[in-house]
Amino acid sequence: MIWIALATIVAVYAAVCAYIYISQDRMFYFPTKDFAVNPADYDLKFQDVFINVGQDETIHGWYFPQAQDPESARTVLFCHGNGGNISHRFETVIFLLQRGVNVMMFDYRGYGRSSGRPTETNTYDDVRAVYDWLISEKSVKPNDIIIFGRSLGGAVAVDLASKVSCGGLIVESSFDSAIEMAKGYFPFFPAGLLIKYRYDSISKISKVSCPMLFTHSPADELIPFDRGKRLFEAAPEPKAFFEISGGHNQRTYLDDSGYIKVIDNLLKQDGAGRS
Repeated sequence: MIWIALATIVAVYAAVCAYIYISQDRMFYFPTKDFAVNPADYDLKFQDVFINVGQDETIHGWYFPQAQDPESARTVLFCHGNGGNISHRFETVIFLLQRGVNVMMFDYRGYGRSSGRPTETNTYDDVRAVYDWLISEKSVKPNDIIIFGRSLGGAVAVDLASKVSCGGLIVESSFDSAIEMAKGYFPFFPAGLLIKYRYDSISKISKVSCPMLFTHSPADELIPFDRGKRLFEAAPEPKAFFEISGGHNQRTYLDDSGYIKVIDNLLKQDGAGRS
């Protein structure tokens, strides 16, 4: 009976390991195709953008020019999290436009109107394609591009900022590495062997030399506060950290005067970074 019980435990453990490995695409990515809203609903001037990313695949984005002086304004390249699509980020679009910058938002492959499917490599390639588009099609200087990543998008933003010149990096509600996150979610399983998507921001952050701002909430129920703080601590200067409030998907802090101040400070800093 003891051997049967042990064999059953081992079989169940192995089955859970197999499930974690096989199902991780569904654990990492929650794309939606339907748009909740459109820029026209907010009476915003915008450009529909489709960028070829090879193998007959394209990614879709919206470019929002600053109403006052788009040619001289800096541009925020925004990388969203792992759920929904760009239509769910209009609070952030409006907030950033109020800061006097142009905004470029895009969907990774498999999200919204972007074709293909998301993978770690594809998310990195997708944001690089958008960065290159801003330079080639909008004549934006690298030093005038601020890379802003939220949640999973924080890891995508760190990867890009570690490879290209940019004027600043904002990492919001993100983590140090997917492996460390998985260890927290699955403490009794060999996460290092099971998780194929690494999103290892902490090994890349030392290669970023532009001004950086990290924000995170102690009340974040999805990505623990200490995961974001650990990434901040590993980052080189110049850097700043601001403690926001609310749950992972709450945006009440967009009205926080302290948050507005640190965002404005980063957007106005003059500094280029290259790996």
